[in-house]
Amino acid sequence: MRTDNKAQSSAGKICKYLIIAASILSAGCSQVDHGKLSKIGPTFMETNVASLPGWRQDKVLKALPALKKSCLVMLRSLRVGAKSKRKIKLLSGWKDVCNQIKAKRFSESSFRNFLKTEFKVFQIRYKGSGEGLFTGYYEPTLHGSFKSTEGYNTPVYPKPDDLIHVDLGKWKNTLNGSHVFGRVVGAKLKPYFSRSEISSGALAGKLKPILWLKSDVDAFFLHIQGSGRVILPSGEVYRLGYAGKNGRKYYSIGRYLVKIGAISKEAVSMQSIKKWLNANPEKKTDVLNMNPSYVFFRRIKSNSGPIGSQGVSLASGRSLAVDRRYSTLGAPIWLSADFQDEKGRKLQRLMIAQDTGGAIRGPIRGDVFWGSGKTAEQLAGVMKAKGSIYVFFPKGINPNQSGT
Repeated sequence: MRTDNKAQSSAGKICKYLIIAASILSAGCSQVDHGKLSKIGPTFMETNVASLPGWRQDKVLKALPALKKSCLVMLRSLRVGAKSKRKIKLLSGWKDVCNQIKAKRFSESSFRNFLKTEFKVFQIRYKGSGEGLFTGYYEPTLHGSFKSTEGYNTPVYPKPDDLIHVDLGKWKNTLNGSHVFGRVVGAKLKPYFSRSEISSGALAGKLKPILWLKSDVDAFFLHIQGSGRVILPSGEVYRLGYAGKNGRKYYSIGRYLVKIGAISKEAVSMQSIKKWLNANPEKKTDVLNMNPSYVFFRRIKSNSGPIGSQGVSLASGRSLAVDRRYSTLGAPIWLSADFQDEKGRKLQRLMIAQDTGGAIRGPIRGDVFWGSGKTAEQLAGVMKAKGSIYVFFPKGINPNQSGT
């Protein structure tokens, strides 16, 4: 990867321009990931575990391997020292239960009893409602090559050296959770290249692609999923994982296609969007570029699955992407959604908050990781369901007082 020395030498001047970045926040610029969505936060209503919808039907022990991985991350963070006093306080409340989860051997019945005795469960409610939106994602299988040819001409880029990510909360407490992304041009911090600019060659000759994909449509959905398995001409499988983003605000092309009448609201799904794009090659590029958000990738050597935001490999059907402003990464979450699962039953199960996503915004919002393969693709592509979530907290933590 080429290093942009000029950009790096100018990076020290960024502090001078943070005031500009803060003013961008108030103007609602798409370059910024905002913190609180509303001054009126969610409320957590305590609920009896046994009354959770579908509690008796789920095999909760299937979520234990994912929970163990999350607990190891929490315990490690306490050992090495979390980055803030608030996080240390929060993680300390999980220390005892995580040590037990790490040390004990559970059966289905003993794990159920452990969840009942060591945790309290709270339904998240927001603005008087306990209902939110739940979607799905998966790890797609794509075809690619390390060489650019006529058949493989869509690049997958690593995170550029000149991409600057500023956490504004480190400069002003009222901007906690707010970020700005950009690149240094001369002595100024400017927005990073958009999808349209990158597709038109903004990075060509400056940044070596990791590899090249056969399909620009598949590449677009790789960006949305955040991970993928690429089959090379040799048959080798090369796994890609999320490395960063350009900071531009995500725009749903599905919403646009519904707006212009290309797809009905009832029929919109990943599958129907792909079908329309492939059937309209003359319009495809313009529609794809309507979403200015662009994702960068890195090689993942894990054989157990893609890596989520908590730094652990995701578990098929048990990992949930959440908005980390409202949910603790690593927490068990009971999901009840109006959607049929892998076996055609209503989706009501224990999941673990292990990931985040640019489109996952709000207290009652989640994205179910369905794994890889045809079944996962089908479930993820059509899932758009109403539902509720119930979060498990160790008994020493009151989310209505300490926040999540």
